[in-house]
Amino acid sequence: MKIYIFADLEGISGMPSREFVRSDGRYFEKGRLCYAWDINACIEGCFKAGADGVIVRDGHGSGKSAILSQLDPRAEVIQGQTPVRMLRIEECDAVILLGYHAMAGTPEAFSSHTYSSKTVRNMWMNGRLAGEIGIDAGIVSDYGLPIIMVSGDDKACREAAEWIPGVVTCRVKEGVCWETARTLPLDEAHKLIEAKTIEAIGKIGSIRPIEVARPVTIRKQMIGQIRVPDPSVRPDIRLIDESTAEATSDTVEKAFLWR
Repeated sequence: MKIYIFADLEGISGMPSREFVRSDGRYFEKGRLCYAWDINACIEGCFKAGADGVIVRDGHGSGKSAILSQLDPRAEVIQGQTPVRMLRIEECDAVILLGYHAMAGTPEAFSSHTYSSKTVRNMWMNGRLAGEIGIDAGIVSDYGLPIIMVSGDDKACREAAEWIPGVVTCRVKEGVCWETARTLPLDEAHKLIEAKTIEAIGKIGSIRPIEVARPVTIRKQMIGQIRVPDPSVRPDIRLIDESTAEATSDTVEKAFLWR
């Protein structure tokens, strides 16, 4: 049994402000340590639950936020830009979304956004407003796999439960506003992540991939003017207005992956 951990930074424990998340923030290096500690707690839970392999995908920013020397060496780690969002996911049996955040516009959620707070206003999947949790759950479903656990603040956990029936949620902090969160003590958070990981792996087989009608349409509304690929390259993309376009494809990943 192999588990895929897709990790993001905003929903990691021990980080009460955006100063831990932004690459130019005064506490970013501490944030990178917190990132490694949560990932390690999840890896430990995976192996205690009987996994014989773990792949960690560093999913924050350009995919180079995790400090490799701080990560549990039992796990394989994928960093940097990759041709698909979850490279090598097909080798695994289930997926954990670790350190996630709520979608753009979620009240009182810590660092809520949808892929980019600078460029993206909103996204929809088949007409339903969706953030990274919903769309990434759709991408995982392209591979016929379930997401068994999501960790993050209380708003991210609520969003995960709305998208993924039966998912195990792991609340490591409470969102106060976009800039601020109330966090659990680190030791308590790490014990919770490990315990919830074990619980989630025990539910493999009962948690199903989310249902997505295909062909699937993803609409993107940008903050500024949208740029779409040449129609000869992506004829499936339709321009709605100067800031909005949508793509329709046989997979969520293809409908999502265009700039």
